[in-house]
Amino acid sequence: MTDPTDMNDPADMTEPRRVALVTGAGRGLGAAVVHRLAADGYGVLAVDWCAGPAAAPYPMPTVDDLAAVAAGHDEVQPVVADVRDPQALQAAVGQAVARWGRLDVAVTAAAVVAGGHPQWSTPSAELDLVWQVDALGVWHTATACVPAMLAGPDPAGCRFVAVTSTAGTHGLFGLAAYTMAKHAVVGLVRALAADLAGTGVTAVAVAPGSMRTAMLARTAQLYGVEVDELIAHQALRRVLEPEEVAAVVALCCSRDGAVLDGGVVAADGGFGR
Repeated sequence: MTDPTDMNDPADMTEPRRVALVTGAGRGLGAAVVHRLAADGYGVLAVDWCAGPAAAPYPMPTVDDLAAVAAGHDEVQPVVADVRDPQALQAAVGQAVARWGRLDVAVTAAAVVAGGHPQWSTPSAELDLVWQVDALGVWHTATACVPAMLAGPDPAGCRFVAVTSTAGTHGLFGLAAYTMAKHAVVGLVRALAADLAGTGVTAVAVAPGSMRTAMLARTAQLYGVEVDELIAHQALRRVLEPEEVAAVVALCCSRDGAVLDGGVVAADGGFGR
């Protein structure tokens, strides 16, 4: 006869659900990351500012767009929050912990692009917007998320994944504010990884190339070219799909992603070749 004490409850053999917060979740890469992590079994807090079609410098997702991303996923919770607002991000982290009891992963995909002129002609309002969203937004997300990771049940499994860009490792003409902000994201990730040494929590940046998003279309407009001209700078000679880059992000979010700590993962289709 089998000893009942030798029988494990299947629930006891299952790893607890990992939980991620994803910014910029209303469309593009952020939405693709939400779908990928949800499919991988994560609970996901999907965050977007939902500024809508009248937003500057180009139309942004709506509340309905964000709701559509979450639809069909029982463990995805949409939250409207602006990464420029530290208190809003703190509240979002609180919602994640209240619902799932933990936070294991943060992915910062919220960003805007602006430019089309040399550095010395960049309007101050444009510089401020790009810096506030693309650089300080990542800073605020880290400030809100990392303490929850450190205080959680499994810091060694926690990952902070910041989306940068080829502009974070190269100088792109006509996009000085964007290039500066994306370089700052790389610097933040490297400093954060150093600060987190020994805690188990890791930080990594992912640098996508020309990807089928509203941002790519806007970049082509700023340069006055077709998208095909931008993707010609990638060795793949084709546009990247958000789902492809989301798969790279998902690896960075995983336990196996620990070995990437402090690095910049190029998901750029061979940019510059």
